[in-house]
Amino acid sequence: MAHPHTESTNNRNLTRVMIALVLTGTFMVVEVIGGIISGSLALLADAGHMLTDTMALALAAMAFHVSKRPPDGKLTYGYQRFQILAAFVNGISLLAIVGWILFEAVRRFINPRDILGETMLIIAAAGLLINLVSFTVLHTGDKENLNIRGAALHVAGDLLGSIAAIVAAIVIIYTDWTPIDPILSVAVAFLILKSAWALVKRSGHVLLEGAPDWLNVETMQDQIVAAVPGVAEIHHVHVWGLTPQQLMLTMHVTLNESVESQSHVVRSVKSLLKSEYGIGHSTIEVEVDGCADH
Repeated sequence: MAHPHTESTNNRNLTRVMIALVLTGTFMVVEVIGGIISGSLALLADAGHMLTDTMALALAAMAFHVSKRPPDGKLTYGYQRFQILAAFVNGISLLAIVGWILFEAVRRFINPRDILGETMLIIAAAGLLINLVSFTVLHTGDKENLNIRGAALHVAGDLLGSIAAIVAAIVIIYTDWTPIDPILSVAVAFLILKSAWALVKRSGHVLLEGAPDWLNVETMQDQIVAAVPGVAEIHHVHVWGLTPQQLMLTMHVTLNESVESQSHVVRSVKSLLKSEYGIGHSTIEVEVDGCADH
């Protein structure tokens, strides 16, 4: 069930994203330099991921800021949907990163390169620490917010990249077997792929104004008919969300002929929708002589 979104929650989410943005952006420069010096694809892949993460976190921060704007004549629902756009873009960028890592890994298999294992290990260990802090900051935020979820997935990808780089560095130091570098990079890429696709799919569902996954519309209709006296039938039901937390609904409600107060029925239906399903914004068309749309 959806939960109400508050301005204080939005501000806390923005603070968490800003902390992760500063940490990620600062270490990205270090990792790029370390990847070039050591010759490690795992480090360069993680650095490229962190570059996109910096952009993604900046986009997420901007989304939280823009979403606080009040509704106006052009955007009567306000700017909350910008968060979903940011999540969708972040998911697409993650898919692009996966493609780049796989392409570069194939090149490294064909043309192996020398790698400085010790330098790689130092940079990767530092990256692991930074990514752990960033991921903890984001993961303890609003888990239902797709914008936070997208930012956290980016950092989680970095975290996996750092772990892979550490393992690869240790193997290279003790065995001098450099193929482990692109092999682990590919493994991380496929882990990122699964989460990225889930983010794109869910944010795309919201952008297409799909109903929440957990909501059974037919069950909701039956519950309203059974619980609210005077309601004979419900049809033309549409449920969507500005965000997964801010659900909207329109429906046609056919009343029994014996109903004396239409407004009382409407208030009862709205109260049930809000208390049972978290739908705070509903528009209900009352019908007594058949549906006007027919």
